[in-house]
Amino acid sequence: MRRWQKFTIGMVVVATAATLSGLGVIARQRAHELLTNPRETRHMPGRTPGDHGLPFDDVTVRTVDGLWLAGWYIPSSNRAAVLLLHGYKADRGEMLNEAAMLHRHGYGVLVGALRTHDRSDGTLITFGIQETKDVDAWVTWLAARPDVDAERIGAIGNSMGGSIVIQYAADHPSIKAVVANSAFSSLTETIETSIRFFTGLPPFPFAPMITFWAEREAGFRIADVDFKPAIAKLSPRPVFLMQGGQDAVISPESGRRLFAAAKDPKELWFDREIRHTRFDTAYPEEYERRVVAFFDRALAPQTPAGEPAR
Repeated sequence: MRRWQKFTIGMVVVATAATLSGLGVIARQRAHELLTNPRETRHMPGRTPGDHGLPFDDVTVRTVDGLWLAGWYIPSSNRAAVLLLHGYKADRGEMLNEAAMLHRHGYGVLVGALRTHDRSDGTLITFGIQETKDVDAWVTWLAARPDVDAERIGAIGNSMGGSIVIQYAADHPSIKAVVANSAFSSLTETIETSIRFFTGLPPFPFAPMITFWAEREAGFRIADVDFKPAIAKLSPRPVFLMQGGQDAVISPESGRRLFAAAKDPKELWFDREIRHTRFDTAYPEEYERRVVAFFDRALAPQTPAGEPAR
């Protein structure tokens, strides 16, 4: 091989190594950004339930691993209550439309902030691995309320909040019904869509590189964040899923797979024109009718024989 050929090959190798090294640095930084939500740059609520004319109390609870979480509680007048959970890197204010809607129909509403979000403690987002402890703290607090029948508690979650509620409810029958708006079936099945949205980077070659670094920082495997086995365990408790065909955050196919994994009774509201979690704003009247009817059935007071009261 001639000297100039060796030199050219050497330069190609050096350039390739430098490129891969640079891509690796970018991927590692993006993985860190996806897993963290520094308090100084977090979304904080710009409104409270009071801005909607709702009576409410500021609430704090402590998780079993010692984190303080922030929330709002709107009292119940029908003895039933619903826990509301926001999505990834959002805040409690995201759920105020749902809170006002449920209050109009007599439901108590607990609007909770997950760890590493809003004014809650926490430094790492684990997509449900640790956040189920947050749900447990909120549900425990809610079940102890004197205005709430502990046998009549439901939950609504947006996006990641919906997936986390499904994960928790699978092993906790205290949640009698679940509504999940734009939840995802697993991180593996939506990671390319989500990485493109949150980082602006193309899935190839960044999705596997970001996955590699995220797993090392978070201490869990991305493949372990899978909500399909959990949703299958909800039956005979009902689940109501919503998925938009124009969702750029969560793969619509991921939402369909989540519904396919669920057992009856289950409902799916799919609209090919809806974007991520936009059902309540795109179709407010239909959203209210469907969601309230769902909870009216699922959280109706029970007779001594265990049948809904008529």
